[in-house]
Amino acid sequence: MSDGGCACGAIRYRVDGPVANSMICHCRTCRRVAGSPVVAWVTFPKSRFAIVKGAPAEFRSSGPVRRRFCSACGTPLTYEHADSGEFIDITTCSLDAPEAFPPTHHSWLSHDIAWLHFADGLPTFPQSRT
Repeated sequence: MSDGGCACGAIRYRVDGPVANSMICHCRTCRRVAGSPVVAWVTFPKSRFAIVKGAPAEFRSSGPVRRRFCSACGTPLTYEHADSGEFIDITTCSLDAPEAFPPTHHSWLSHDIAWLHFADGLPTFPQSRT
């Protein structure tokens, strides 16, 4: 079981289950939403995720994508895509122990920023790994 939440503590969540994916996303939308050059995500079965404190705000960054965040401090928390409705992506660094979920690859390098270079040896993909 893993717990996490936003920076100000208004939102807390719990997830318990097998990790389906753990990656670093370089796509334009994730960058804009987070104000960061990349965003690390860890994917779990949606049925194993629960908000235990507060109520996150949400918006659709595209038709099939719903993102949730803390309306008080702005911390990005989750990503849900209609095409993979049984899973939820959680921002790795919103977890209390993000080091427990190391990434396995980088996705969407076709959107990468030219000055950004990783030398971690992880596999890279121009779009999604799948």
